Amino acid sequence: MENPSDIDPSLEPQYMMRLKSKCASLNDNTTLVEMDPGSFKTFDTDYFKLVSKRRGLFHSDGALLTDPFTRAYVQRHATGAFKDEFFADFAASMIKMGNANPLTGSQGEIRKKCSVVNH
Repeated sequence: MENPSDIDPSLEPQYMMRLKSKCASLNDNTTLVEMDPGSFKTFDTDYFKLVSKRRGLFHSDGALLTDPFTRAYVQRHATGAFKDEFFADFAASMIKMGNANPLTGSQGEIRKKCSVVNH
């Protein structure tokens, strides 16, 4: 994070400083940063607590707070009181993703690297 445009303004300032101290250079591809610090070895709703505090590692995490529907969902699950609902939602989403029929061949492609069109 060598210039101000590399900093996501939606991040909580202390979290941003912690990330900045761990990732001193954009060229550093060796530093590991936990996506879900404190519960990275478990599958739980702690992710929502972090996102609600603006401590999401990815831009897409912060984007969840910009929409009223997804912000309410994040805040609801950040309480930790709706774990059964979260697990049911997660299971339903995995089934839905598994039923997706990606376009292949001349209709489309499955990218080997998300940010780059296959050659």
